[in-house]
Amino acid sequence: MSQSLADKSLQTGHIGLNVTNIEKSLPFYIRVFGFEILAEGKDDTQRWAFLARDGRLVLTLWQQSDAAFSAGAAGLHHLSFQVDTIEDVKIAEGVLRELGADFAHEGVVSHGEGAGSGGIFFTDPDGIRLEIYAPSGAENAPAPTGAAPTCGFF
Repeated sequence: MSQSLADKSLQTGHIGLNVTNIEKSLPFYIRVFGFEILAEGKDDTQRWAFLARDGRLVLTLWQQSDAAFSAGAAGLHHLSFQVDTIEDVKIAEGVLRELGADFAHEGVVSHGEGAGSGGIFFTDPDGIRLEIYAPSGAENAPAPTGAAPTCGFF
């Protein structure tokens, strides 16, 4: 009988995203999330960047797509980042508004009716759906999808 990882420690490692133009995506992710560049490939045929927080690899960008993100295709639904407070979410919202990001909803929204968690839902320069949320503090924010999870339908 083969073994399983069910009884082993498991956590998410880094996330890799395909982008169409690293010159647009790299400054976006650095400005919004405060990432630092760990390593970068600048060869015209192989552009990539390893992005970290506190020395830990979090996100990799790979310039190898020729079209924007498609929510209608199988694969990534959205990428979510947790911050400590709703005030932190609002700081990120301000940065994103300065950058002209597209938002799915106006301002901070709740994850669902009666939920305390909530955040903002937006897209990166390639239309990849992103979320920044806090685990509490959104009790009085609207729930745009009612009882269904807001993060599932944007």
